[in-house]
Amino acid sequence: MTSGLVTTELQIELDPSVKREFGSPASEARVTRTASALEANGISVLRAADAADAKRIVLQLIPDGSQVHHGASRSLEVSGIIDAIENSGRFDPVRPRIGDLDRATEADEIRRLSAAPDVMLGSVHAVTETGSMLAASMGGSQLGPYVSGAGRVILVVGTQKIVPDLQEGLRRIDDYAFPLEDARAQAAYGIHSAVNKVLIINREIVPERITVVLVDEVLGF
Repeated sequence: MTSGLVTTELQIELDPSVKREFGSPASEARVTRTASALEANGISVLRAADAADAKRIVLQLIPDGSQVHHGASRSLEVSGIIDAIENSGRFDPVRPRIGDLDRATEADEIRRLSAAPDVMLGSVHAVTETGSMLAASMGGSQLGPYVSGAGRVILVVGTQKIVPDLQEGLRRIDDYAFPLEDARAQAAYGIHSAVNKVLIINREIVPERITVVLVDEVLGF
């Protein structure tokens, strides 16, 4: 599973109650509670009004010349963050370099490049009001940098991803995010997705290593 696709592009019918529960922006009280819990767990939090505001914030956080990688994320794409990373000339983007390598003969170099960038950008599929984050993946290439490989991690997260606890976060992945990602994968690549690996981040021990930008609109899934 990749993260961050805008759901309006998908032709899939979810149960209306599931859509309401997991696809609606969180109330201000829930966002405030979640932000405080994340901060208490060593994760920095910034608020963005919308995707454009999130782009401004993210680009301000990254020093010029940084080696920057990102997971497959429609949220980053539609906000213009990926375009700025790859085309502004301010940064050293990893993904175009990986795209120029041969996956059959240069797989080791691809693995090394993607494993430990200066800055890793992405998203998660759920954030709990107790300050944990969950990210599901089919292949898992973005999870290693999230955990410890990247020097810094910046996650752009729509507030519709806020859930009460880990149990509800896992249910959000299975009942909401996965069906949408599976439909996207079939449309884009002709393959099914899968929840093969799930990362749970409960706390970060390196000060200011992980920053979450909470976006006050539905962004990604």
